[in-house]
Amino acid sequence: MPSFTSEVKAEIVMNELKPCCAKAQLAALVQTDATLSISNQTLKLNFQSDNPTTAKRFWILLKQTYQATPSLQIFKRIKLKKNHSYVVSIDRDVKTILEDMHLLTAKGFSETVARSVVSKECCARAYLAGAFLASGSINSPINSNYHCEIALSQEKLAIFVQKLCQRFDLNAKVIVRRHHHVVYIKAADQISDFLRMIGAFQSLMKFEDIRIQRDFTNSLTRLDNCEVANEMKVIASSNEHIIAIELLIKYDKFEKLDNKLKEVAILRQLHPEASLNELAQLYTQQNGALMSKSGMKHRFNKIIELSKPLKEKEVK
Repeated sequence: MPSFTSEVKAEIVMNELKPCCAKAQLAALVQTDATLSISNQTLKLNFQSDNPTTAKRFWILLKQTYQATPSLQIFKRIKLKKNHSYVVSIDRDVKTILEDMHLLTAKGFSETVARSVVSKECCARAYLAGAFLASGSINSPINSNYHCEIALSQEKLAIFVQKLCQRFDLNAKVIVRRHHHVVYIKAADQISDFLRMIGAFQSLMKFEDIRIQRDFTNSLTRLDNCEVANEMKVIASSNEHIIAIELLIKYDKFEKLDNKLKEVAILRQLHPEASLNELAQLYTQQNGALMSKSGMKHRFNKIIELSKPLKEKEVK
């Protein structure tokens, strides 16, 4: 079964891009997962990914945007969990292609992308989608530990991606983890906004559906726990009242109570499982006099107070 991250990436690559957006997404893929090498005085661009969907996207964008003829190599990995690594390479017009994307400097790759490449909102979205394709991941929504991240090798590039996220009101943060600079988002609603922003609408619906179901289930559980706790309080309170009343009866003190206390005592004996609110309503119905929960509690406190000496006598 594919991971949620794989599902998101598979959906992203199905989105059609305008020429300007294709260039922006290609720039993100190059900056995130590509390397330069020189062989026989020829500049070679190599893009490596463990995800075949991402490798295919890079191959198609390179071919469509620059009419290039990239090659594809597949390497089998034995020691790692992922079985294959996909390498897309091109060794013709590399300098021209990189200069057109504003990614080449005298020292090699540029640490950030030119503003002109992501000046349009659609291009900025495409760039972030490309960065996620290359090195992003999202926890499955089944896991309540919501987490979306893009791992980058350069600090300046991570800060650039962070600011690009902030442009869409996403509260992205950066941490360093195992020699990588990780741009991450934790809040569930922010991850939903990120999925919407990069055009992963089916994944967004799945994410929200599972999240809402789990949150609803959690709310029901909390409500059930609250109801159980309230029921336990009612039972404990009722038992205390009944014990006090029985002591007063046992020691012939019940008939000496004033009528107001007798009324609520008899009511409690008839309705041992009722809450104070319910007893107050029953009292009002039977006597025609308004009774509040606090008034009912006050009378029972008086009964309990009168029974204390008798309870101490029982202990002796």
